[in-house]
Amino acid sequence: MTHVVTENCIKCKYTDCVDVCPVDCFHEGPNFLVIDPGECIDCTLCVAECPAAAIFAEDDVPDGLHEFIGINAELCRDWPLITERKAPLDDADAWNGISGKLDSLER
Repeated sequence: MTHVVTENCIKCKYTDCVDVCPVDCFHEGPNFLVIDPGECIDCTLCVAECPAAAIFAEDDVPDGLHEFIGINAELCRDWPLITERKAPLDDADAWNGISGKLDSLER
């Protein structure tokens, strides 16, 4: 099983999760992070570290967010690996907890 970054990461992009990942499976886009399902070892460390509570085990992705399973698998192929923590987006705190952000995902 893999873990999946979901909608609440969009326009926030906190990278606390990157610091604790033992296999470097996170990839960075302009305003979102994704997990490479082929690299994730299901250690669960990233889940507790995410300030946006945006990371779920694939089997536990909430209803209405299942398309993020495919989004993570697709975008990890094109986006660069991120292995070090960075500052979140400038207005991350204002966007944290806002739903309906999928249209704002920059690919």
